[in-house]
Amino acid sequence: MNEIRKQFPILNQEVNGHPLVYLDSAATSQKPIQVLEVIKRYYDFDNSNVHRGVHTLGNRATDSYEGAREKIRKFINANSTKEIIYTRGTTTSINTVAFAYGRQNVEEGDEIVISYMEHHSNLIPWQQLAKEKKAVLKYFDLESDGTITLETVRNTITDKTKIVAITMASNVLGTINPIKEIAAIAHEHGAIIVVDAAQAAPHMPIDVQDLNVDFLGFSGHKMCGPTGIGVLYGKEKLLEEMEPIEFGGEMIDFVDLYDSTWKELPWKFEGGTPNIAGAIGLGAAIDFLTEIGIENIANHEHELVEYALNEMEKIGGISIYGPRDPKQRCGLITFNLEGVHPHDLATVLDMNGIAIRAGHHCAQPLMKWLTCTATARASFYMYNTKEDIDRLVEGLRGAKEYFNDVF
Repeated sequence: MNEIRKQFPILNQEVNGHPLVYLDSAATSQKPIQVLEVIKRYYDFDNSNVHRGVHTLGNRATDSYEGAREKIRKFINANSTKEIIYTRGTTTSINTVAFAYGRQNVEEGDEIVISYMEHHSNLIPWQQLAKEKKAVLKYFDLESDGTITLETVRNTITDKTKIVAITMASNVLGTINPIKEIAAIAHEHGAIIVVDAAQAAPHMPIDVQDLNVDFLGFSGHKMCGPTGIGVLYGKEKLLEEMEPIEFGGEMIDFVDLYDSTWKELPWKFEGGTPNIAGAIGLGAAIDFLTEIGIENIANHEHELVEYALNEMEKIGGISIYGPRDPKQRCGLITFNLEGVHPHDLATVLDMNGIAIRAGHHCAQPLMKWLTCTATARASFYMYNTKEDIDRLVEGLRGAKEYFNDVF
């Protein structure tokens, strides 16, 4: 653990006179030295556009850019690099599917099924598509602990369902959904499944062929990579049938005055100069995660969550949302402290060098389901320790005492 923490220079600092405890990795993870150095090296020595030139810098940049695509393919066990599309992040990935696939395949009266736990990025695109196509937007009901049963899935998906869009791991509840089983049920009814893996890809193994998902998106910045780079995985057959939604340079094959043709996969979905440094940085992040072992990261986070749940539940007046079983949730805990607004709580903790998230977490329908307007969230990653959790618990106790005294 000490060796891992040394790879993240940002953690070696004080905030407001206290050693930093960073518990906001669900919003964005910190970046290891290896990733920072790879990005710097690209700009120092290889800065050039990709695919377009024959000079040495262009060739080196292209090799690194496309080499990262192969690393991503292996990381999620895609069948081909043709199935790996670079995007700006999970939001862009899901929007691409909603409008490139959805507009071609969803008709009036068709059903799109999502859940109450979705991030706005996996809700609003489907909401807008349903309005445009006069389709029916349906929601999986949640159990009291924030999980979805397969019985609910079977009762909600019908032969009218065209698309099931669901998160693999909730950014609020932490719930890990049974994606493989949901995919099988969706396919039984002729529907496709779109998976938001923003909170899953950094923390647990993903095998898209074993899960048999049709589309899956995730973001680089949540998995030790840079911001502004993400991935859309799609089955090759489906991607081949889809029309691009962004047009311009790089994605074309031949352009005439009145018509154009597109490049082959994956480039037909990658118009314009791409985020070259971002892709190379994401490749380095995947090297880093692979070296540590994604299963080791998952096991470490389960231990932290179990420890944190046990310690936090000793604090009176705390409400914790999501599954109680640490094996059913990813590395985050969302909660409220009675009588203390989450923003006030986050501010007090920040004064003690502890960084957490407060707000609706881009999940307002879920907040309504939880019957609250906002929550606090502590999220963990490979570089967090039980000592970090002890600092959090100590800070929560101090905040509780402070607000009780004041009010």
